[in-house]
Amino acid sequence: MLNRRHIRIKILQTLYAFYQSKGDNLNDVDKQFTFGIEKTYEMYIYLLVFLSELQLPAIERIEAGKNKRLPSKEELHPNTRFVTNELLRKLVNSKVLKKEASRLSITLDDNPELVRKFFKSLVEEEDYKEYMNSPERGYERDAEFMFKLLRRHLVNFELLQDYFEEKSIFWNDDLDMVAAMVLKTLKSVGEDDTDIQLLGIWREDGDEKDFAYKLLHHTLLQATENEAFIKEGAQNWELDRIAVMDIILMKMALAEARYFDQIPLKVTLNEYIELAKYYSTDKSSGFINGILDQLFGKMKKDGRIVKTGRGLIE
Repeated sequence: MLNRRHIRIKILQTLYAFYQSKGDNLNDVDKQFTFGIEKTYEMYIYLLVFLSELQLPAIERIEAGKNKRLPSKEELHPNTRFVTNELLRKLVNSKVLKKEASRLSITLDDNPELVRKFFKSLVEEEDYKEYMNSPERGYERDAEFMFKLLRRHLVNFELLQDYFEEKSIFWNDDLDMVAAMVLKTLKSVGEDDTDIQLLGIWREDGDEKDFAYKLLHHTLLQATENEAFIKEGAQNWELDRIAVMDIILMKMALAEARYFDQIPLKVTLNEYIELAKYYSTDKSSGFINGILDQLFGKMKKDGRIVKTGRGLIE
């Protein structure tokens, strides 16, 4: 389930690709944005499938130890704690996940060694060793380890990052976003649940989907007008000297400020400053802050920005 920051990022990526390609067909932007959202959902299922397949190399490791010509005592009586991790087993046995992966033709068969390589690296980690040797038992402890495995190790596994980059250009910046969705999914699974419940890409009330497409459309429809405002606010700068990403971020911010009358200006300003820190140049956040703060002030005075929600009227 995408939150509003995720949505802003996906719109930013779509608009950047559109402007870089010098496209002029607005319908193409809609299609590309929709396709990008669908690919994000596919990545979410891929990550859940990856987690579910971690049990196999763990079983293989145990069997390999037992089948040695001279197995050690530990190999004859292996620690099966990870193999029997209750949350992992729910993923392995999930009919819901299997059905969705089948529907989307999602499989890791094109890189069968990827899961094994991750597990091999995992068993060397202190988090894994501590979990395997901990006297604490039970569902909560098992779930806590799976959360930690995802947050600390899987998202930082370079071979997985490379795999996703090769599979889709839409996944270059999505891993952290999708991992947050997977974590939310895992945390929603209770000890007595017989299966997992997948997140939808949109909230059921439709608010976030409505926000997404309206922000995309108004950024495009107001592009020329808002570009003039940006030029007015950046009097000492020529537009062609301003980073393309900065211009897109400011166009989005102005469209959001002008159209969404119940989102506080401070929230909008802070969101786009944060995006600039991650997606643009080192100086972009300060530059965007200065321009937008100035423009928001002027546009509130002349009535081009009006806030009508509770607590927003000054």
